[in-house]
Amino acid sequence: KVIQILFVSLILKEFSLKLREVKDILEASVVVGEEKLDMEVSTAFGADLMSDVLAFAKAGSILLTGLTNAQIIKTAADRSIAAIIIVRGKEPSTEAIEMARELQIPILSTKYILFETAGILYSKGIVGCLKKVDGDFYK
Repeated sequence: KVIQILFVSLILKEFSLKLREVKDILEASVVVGEEKLDMEVSTAFGADLMSDVLAFAKAGSILLTGLTNAQIIKTAADRSIAAIIIVRGKEPSTEAIEMARELQIPILSTKYILFETAGILYSKGIVGCLKKVDGDFYK
């Protein structure tokens, strides 16, 4: 009975990784936020349209994107995004780096494409912060 309870507890416990583990898994470099690598993350959202991030991303998620401008930082701050991972080996603009430093939003950069980044994280237990959009959101 005790083993059964422990097993159920483990299944129901939300899975998370430290941002440091995400960095290692994605072979990413830290652009900003070395001091935040011990933060726990459990969900992610991928988009290159900041309107989609504003509409669907959940607070505490990792944002996966190919965008590099300061708008990603403003959007991440607005949605309380835990960290930004820039894909395809891109580097953020100087303005974005300065803003991220000021707002204490970690930025990592990986050479993996967005699709692979999402798949790798999913295979390690990170899930999407949203499975699908409600019915006719775009109509």
